[in-house]
Amino acid sequence: MERLYTQKLDIGYGELSIVKDLNISIPSGKITALVGANGSGKSTILKTLARIMKPTGGQVFLDGKSIHQQSTKEVAKQLAILPQNPTAPDGLTVSELVTYGRFPHQKGFGSLSKEDKEIVNWAISMTGMADFHDRPVDQLSGGQRQRAWIAMALAQGTDILFLDEPTTFLDMAHQLEVLKLLQKLNDEENRTIVMVVHDLNHATRYAQHMVAISRGTVVAEGSPAEVMTPDMLRKVFNIEADILTDPRSGVPLCLPYELSHAAEQKQSNENTTQPVYSEERKLVGAR
Repeated sequence: MERLYTQKLDIGYGELSIVKDLNISIPSGKITALVGANGSGKSTILKTLARIMKPTGGQVFLDGKSIHQQSTKEVAKQLAILPQNPTAPDGLTVSELVTYGRFPHQKGFGSLSKEDKEIVNWAISMTGMADFHDRPVDQLSGGQRQRAWIAMALAQGTDILFLDEPTTFLDMAHQLEVLKLLQKLNDEENRTIVMVVHDLNHATRYAQHMVAISRGTVVAEGSPAEVMTPDMLRKVFNIEADILTDPRSGVPLCLPYELSHAAEQKQSNENTTQPVYSEERKLVGAR
């Protein structure tokens, strides 16, 4: 049994059900990518796995214990999460930000111990931010800022790291910079990493395990080669695509070329009904 897994997990907002009866296991020591179309529920699942959201039914287990029945401080010593587009107070330096990662290990409002300071320095060095330790976070480039936040998560000293679309709004060079850092943390530190990924080719290249989600349901789960299939792409993304082999890494790459028949039909219906609605509004406005 893996360290982190769900049993019959239900997630919702009020009366709106997002996820129903979810059973997944996160492989320890690997990078797992959650993929799916916008609104599929992947970020909601990530937040629930990380204890940010409380499920409406079922359980998330970490080392055999329900994480929602453990204290926040205890869970924070075991897993860390980096949400989408985190923001730091104006003027906060990289060192100060990374120091926040040690809070779960401190008693009361005590000062940093020698061990805390060593871990903070290690996290800054590990993420390549040593030259920026006194730089305000709001003065960093997008890639540097993301590395600073990852350093803070590392300073928590957890074995499991969650990231919600860590490359959003970054240019291609900074995307690779962040993804290669995560790969390094997995290779050298054996960190279990779970991330929501928008780019399918980033998912296949940097993750060893993929979970494809549609409407809160797992459509496919396994290695990139097992998950990245034309059938999955039709069901999850409503696209037709060629699956190529990356000549450098041997992993599958997705090359979309058109919408699937179901997606085309949906778009056709929307295009047909929209003008009628618009004309009705014009007529109403003319009365």
